Amino acid sequence: MIEIKDLSFAYGKTPVLSGVSFTAQAGQCVGILGNNGAGKSTLVSCVSRIRTPAAGEVRIDGRAVGDMGRTERARTIAYVAQKNEAGRSTVFDCVLLGRRPYIRWTVSRKDMDLCRDMIARMGLEALQLRTLDELSGGELQKVMLARALVQQPKVLLLDEPTSELDPRNQYEMMALVRQLARERSVTVLIVIHDLNLALRFCDRLFFLRDGRGWRYCGPEDVDGALIRQVYGIDARVADIDGRKFVLIG
Repeated sequence: MIEIKDLSFAYGKTPVLSGVSFTAQAGQCVGILGNNGAGKSTLVSCVSRIRTPAAGEVRIDGRAVGDMGRTERARTIAYVAQKNEAGRSTVFDCVLLGRRPYIRWTVSRKDMDLCRDMIARMGLEALQLRTLDELSGGELQKVMLARALVQQPKVLLLDEPTSELDPRNQYEMMALVRQLARERSVTVLIVIHDLNLALRFCDRLFFLRDGRGWRYCGPEDVDGALIRQVYGIDARVADIDGRKFVLIG
């Protein structure tokens, strides 16, 4: 379980997050939504301690993230950035880096088996000996997700994980993330712009507006009024074959 309480952050004198609070349970996928500049990416970077909050705290299973050492934090939280650099390492070696918090003197059989299993789960077996700079943007994003998952984290932070993917791969990746979250009791926070993907795959939705938490709710509670309040656009939410869809305009 992750608890975020009164989290605030500023770039210089410019406030970006102000008193953000919510709680998410193990196994849940929580979509972080809002307009550009609302503070979504800053929020997940503060949770991971890539950035240090000006105020507030984050607790995972009751333990304050700020009190964790580097190794404990790496075993607890995995983070996939929106943009990732493609180097000359192979796909397999890149995924194996996710085991770094657990490796002491040598790579164990368990480390290798976990990497092979995750590469297979992500459909990357045919690419595992290719170098990262030979991959498409979508393939690279899948590799980075695989690397994060072999960390066996309690909390997985994803910053726009589907931005480089076509619709089919967006659906497949989100479905896999939700499945693995439930199988492994991982709490997943997903910065996402696609409202319909969020409605389809997220258990809870946290809407940010101007750096403040605007609404924390289930997909069933999203309506046109909420979309207008957060995004400033006319929209309606329709039920099609038992699923909710946001229709703009």
